[in-house]
Amino acid sequence: MRRTLTIAALAAAWTAGLAASGDAGAQQYGLKVGPSGLPLPRFVSLKSDKVNVRAGPGRTHKVKWVFTKVAIPVEIVSEFDNWRRIRFADGTEGWVFHALLSSTRTALVRPWREDELVEARSGPEATSPITARLEPMVIARVDACEREWCDVRGRGWQGYVRKEELWGVYPDEILD
Repeated sequence: MRRTLTIAALAAAWTAGLAASGDAGAQQYGLKVGPSGLPLPRFVSLKSDKVNVRAGPGRTHKVKWVFTKVAIPVEIVSEFDNWRRIRFADGTEGWVFHALLSSTRTALVRPWREDELVEARSGPEATSPITARLEPMVIARVDACEREWCDVRGRGWQGYVRKEELWGVYPDEILD
């Protein structure tokens, strides 16, 4: 049986000493804890509109590419000192200085397909009225996620999108 944890449950576990207890305590919840005391992997977003992604954890490592847009979601897959190994939606990985990342949750709308619009709805049901039609790769701020739907918003729109249409939230993740 898979366990689903809310952000509140994760915070409570962390506050109660989960991070201090190391991997043994984290395994109780099916989590791996990094040196920062936070779960791995986890989604975050870019805090700046210019983020260098490096080949290794340090400023002496070559810049592999540069993100030029704020709020892009990335997945932290590893940590070393103040550096975070991130994965982008297309699977590419590299290292970013931790201060360039934000805990603000965002998601990309269906980055794996470019041929269809995704419908945002007024409620978490397929029969709810459509509030927006979103192009692939649109960045959405994630306000909450239930079992199948996430409440998301962007410039000039808000609505519920099926979780399976988003990259930036895990399939079993509940956010409130």
